[in-house]
Amino acid sequence: MNVLVVTSHPLAQSLCARLTGRVVQRLEEAGHAVTLEDLYAQQFQPALTARERETYYADPYECTGVGEQVERLLSAEAVVLLFPTWWFGFPAILKGWFDRVWGPGIAYDHAEDFGPIRPRLHQLKVMMAITTLGAPRWVDRWVLRQPVKRVLKAGLLGACAPNSRFHYLALHQCERLTEEKIARFETRIDWALDRWA
Repeated sequence: MNVLVVTSHPLAQSLCARLTGRVVQRLEEAGHAVTLEDLYAQQFQPALTARERETYYADPYECTGVGEQVERLLSAEAVVLLFPTWWFGFPAILKGWFDRVWGPGIAYDHAEDFGPIRPRLHQLKVMMAITTLGAPRWVDRWVLRQPVKRVLKAGLLGACAPNSRFHYLALHQCERLTEEKIARFETRIDWALDRWA
């Protein structure tokens, strides 16, 4: 498959970078064509421009500023997201990637009466989200009900790629990590990739 790996962490030596390297290697060894979208390395600008917003309900949506990112998304059969969860949400740069790249005429179409949007990412077969959190698992799962997972599964995929399978892996309490805990999480990633890769 054509796999788009999107990573978003400002530090080159972060755990996120380590996990990204492992995912890319694992996918390439399995014979997939991998494209790496490192948003910080690209200096991706997350803020929706005035022109993009002006044309959000026009035809066509003005996306020339993110044309290359749009092409990579549209050619992907699988997307793997690797990112830290901050304040129980996406890093701003990743949220901006969704805002600007998953736009109308790309990821979905507006309904004429502004009812439910119609999906366009029919080629997307699977999405995997790999994230790290400082919070304990019980806070993320039981208190806040996994907001990042719900937005990805119901909001983005549900609206834009409803036939895509979804896998979510979260490593909690990252301030207290040991090498053993990281290794166990990497094994979980390997197992999850092997299930669909």
